[in-house]
Amino acid sequence: MAKAVKTIKRIELTEEEIRKNEIKQIEDALLSHKDAVLEVLQIVQHMQDKGILAILRGLFGQGEQVLDVIVKKMNHPETTNFIKNILLMAGTLGTVDVKQLEPVILKVNSGIARLAEKRNEDENRNEQTGYFDLIRSIKDPDVNRSITMLLTFLKGMGQDTAHNERNTQEPHRQKIHGHPE
Repeated sequence: MAKAVKTIKRIELTEEEIRKNEIKQIEDALLSHKDAVLEVLQIVQHMQDKGILAILRGLFGQGEQVLDVIVKKMNHPETTNFIKNILLMAGTLGTVDVKQLEPVILKVNSGIARLAEKRNEDENRNEQTGYFDLIRSIKDPDVNRSITMLLTFLKGMGQDTAHNERNTQEPHRQKIHGHPE
């Protein structure tokens, strides 16, 4: 019969063997995530090319002073209002239906282009529009269509929107434009 083992000898690795094992683990991790590592290196290279790393190094080097300046700037009422306004604008932009806005923007761009053309043509002339010119221009289909659009827009602006205002109601009581309650 075999004798019972009374002591267990643990295999102790030398520092060099431990280091080799750790390097092997790092190599295995790098190889298994090769694509991600290469993309991160490309991003870091772009940051280096643009000088972003130098800026970050300076910020971290002067961390306490930078943090002090930021805290002092954040303590001003203008900064607080700025942040509130940005958040309100972001929320408002989130409610804008871009599909409905696109045709209007295209028409505004067309109007600006036409205005620029007219301004270049009339730069040396000093023409003025009279009452009869205004009345005659209403017969122009493009002008009439624009006036109709403006009046419709103004009517929409004049509607009561208090029930949609986010800063006057709690979030769960707000109606979102175009969505049934």
